[in-house]
Amino acid sequence: MIKYAILGLLHYTDMHGYRIKEHIEQNFGHMWSINYGQIYPNLKKLYEDGLISMTEMNQNGEKGPTRKLYSITIKGKEEFTRWLEDSPEKPMLLRDPFLMRFVFYGFGDKNRSVEIIDNQIKRYENDLKRRRKNLKKWGKSGIYVRLIAELGTNLNEMFITWLKHSKEEILKDISGDTSTEMKTEDRRIAG
Repeated sequence: MIKYAILGLLHYTDMHGYRIKEHIEQNFGHMWSINYGQIYPNLKKLYEDGLISMTEMNQNGEKGPTRKLYSITIKGKEEFTRWLEDSPEKPMLLRDPFLMRFVFYGFGDKNRSVEIIDNQIKRYENDLKRRRKNLKKWGKSGIYVRLIAELGTNLNEMFITWLKHSKEEILKDISGDTSTEMKTEDRRIAG
């Protein structure tokens, strides 16, 4: 998937590896996450396969190694087009370390879980501000980019709503203000 994300981004403009990673994290973080350990081996492989080209550039008198600017090749565009026309490999899969922990918070300190949820709410609210600010910019990049940017905003809003609801429910549980029905349902899910 990283391979095609890189090829797709290089359709827009030539980029350095750092900019590719930054762009994916800032604008497509709601779809997948990526780390530097994935970017550079993929760039190397894409280059070796002739799907991208690389130009080394001086850093305008600054010390340090030359920067590598990557561009998509004709062969890369052809490979990318084949991938676009294939059906998606898997159904939607949501991977989030917070959600993996969330399901087990009942075994820990519930007050601490509320603190962690508060932190997640702040994080998602900051992300939402940034996404809303960028919506106009992405709207100028075409319908597909605008629609995926809207999806990111909608997912962000949904997570904030869910987190606030979850916090309320957990606070009720901590204070002992839950119905027997709800506790039975929790046991059924866990069992």
